[in-house]
Amino acid sequence: MSPGGVLEVGQQALATEAGSDARREEQALLVRLRQGDPEAFESLVREHQDRLYDFCFRMLGDREEAHDLVQEIFVSVHQNVRRFREDARLSTWLFRISKNHCLNRLKYLQRRGRGRSEVYDEVSAAAISQGGGAPPQPDAALDAARERARVQRAISQLDPDARMLVALRDIEGLSYDEIVDITELPEGTVKSRLHRAREKLADLLGRFEP
Repeated sequence: MSPGGVLEVGQQALATEAGSDARREEQALLVRLRQGDPEAFESLVREHQDRLYDFCFRMLGDREEAHDLVQEIFVSVHQNVRRFREDARLSTWLFRISKNHCLNRLKYLQRRGRGRSEVYDEVSAAAISQGGGAPPQPDAALDAARERARVQRAISQLDPDARMLVALRDIEGLSYDEIVDITELPEGTVKSRLHRAREKLADLLGRFEP
């Protein structure tokens, strides 16, 4: 076997081992969650709340609604974790619950005449866009904030299913297998709908001035 082949086999073995370790950690966490261990639940919240909030915000376009909904999602997780069939990864199950909550909340908001998502203000966008590391220069922060606001404005114009696929794949970076588990759609359907959603998003971004 060539050196490159040996290296590839080694990398695959390390990836498999890492996956096995992660699965064992998840199993251990699930045992504690099902036993009602409050520290295990706090650990779950700390690990996943930021990604779930970001997903909910992309879906709803409203910071307060997203914040409130994440709390409801974790209440639902706490109530239903004993019924989790382990037919997917725990993180995938959390996104599945979040997806259902988001779609239900969107229907509720539409009934109340709040179907059009709000775009967050530039100051908040700058705070989100900075993340870790050294703070950017003011002009760079403002430019980044405006771009994030422009993207979110375009995303908010998509229908909920398209918005969901863009958020899961292009923002959260989930695999197609994970998205299939979350949406319970065939992979071909996911890919075709995502393709149309991206085309629509590109068209919308072209209409909005940067």
